[in-house]
Amino acid sequence: MARAKHYKKKTNKLNIILICFFIILLLYSGTKIVIWYVNNQNNKKIAEEISQFVSVDEAKEDNEEKYVIDFEKLKEKNSDTVAWLKVNGTNIEYPVVKTTNNDYYLAHNFNKEYNSAGWIFADYKNKLDGTDKNLVIYGHNMRDDSMFGSLKKIINEDWYNNEDNRYITLVIEGQTQKYEVFSVYQIEKEDYYIQTNFNTEEEFNTFAQTLKKRSKKDFNVNVRDEDDILTLSTCANNNKYRVVLHAKKMH
Repeated sequence: MARAKHYKKKTNKLNIILICFFIILLLYSGTKIVIWYVNNQNNKKIAEEISQFVSVDEAKEDNEEKYVIDFEKLKEKNSDTVAWLKVNGTNIEYPVVKTTNNDYYLAHNFNKEYNSAGWIFADYKNKLDGTDKNLVIYGHNMRDDSMFGSLKKIINEDWYNNEDNRYITLVIEGQTQKYEVFSVYQIEKEDYYIQTNFNTEEEFNTFAQTLKKRSKKDFNVNVRDEDDILTLSTCANNNKYRVVLHAKKMH
C-alpha cells in the first residue's frame, strides 16, 4: 500500500513537471510568433513609407521601365542606403543598405531598429563604385515572402523559364543598371560564391564558369573576364542551404 502511494506521488510530480514544461514551451512559442508578427508588420510599414520615394518614369524608352529613386530622401531616413533593387517575378523591391560588417542588418531594419527580419544589405567588402567584380546582396528568407523570402521562386521552372524574369534592375545614385541572369541554384552554405576580390582574370573566369555550371537552367549567357556579376543570396532549410542568383551587368 505504501509503495502504491509512493508511486502515485512520483507520477503526480512527473505530470506536474511535464505540464510546466509544455506551458513554458507554449509561452515561448507564442512569444516568438508575436515577435515575428510585430517585426514583419514594422518592416511592411517601413516599405510602404519608402514607396513614396520610388516612381516609374512614364516617358520610358524601348519599353523599359525607368525607375526614379529619391536617394536624398532615402538617405535622410538611413545614411547607409547605397542602391535600390528590383527582381521581376518576386516581391523584391527594396532599397539596399551597406555598413562595415555583414552582421548588423541581419537583425536591424531600414530604420536601424532591432528587428529579426533584418533588411536587404550589400556585402561590406563591396564598394558600389563600379569596380566590384562580384556585388553580393543578402536578405533573410522570410516566411511571409518579405525581404528575400520570395527569392526561393528562382529555382522553380515557372520562374526561370519566364523571359520577363531574365533581367534584374539595380539603381545606384540615379544610375539604372541592368543585369542578365545566368545562374540560379540551391547549395549548402559556403563562402565560394560570395567571393568579391579576384587576383587574376583567370581566377575570375574560373569563378564565373563554376557558377554557370551550378545553374538549374542553362541561360545561354556568356560571362567574360571584363564582365561584372551581381549575386543575390538567402538562406533555406534552417540555414543549411543557400538559394542563389547570379546575373551579369549589361553594358
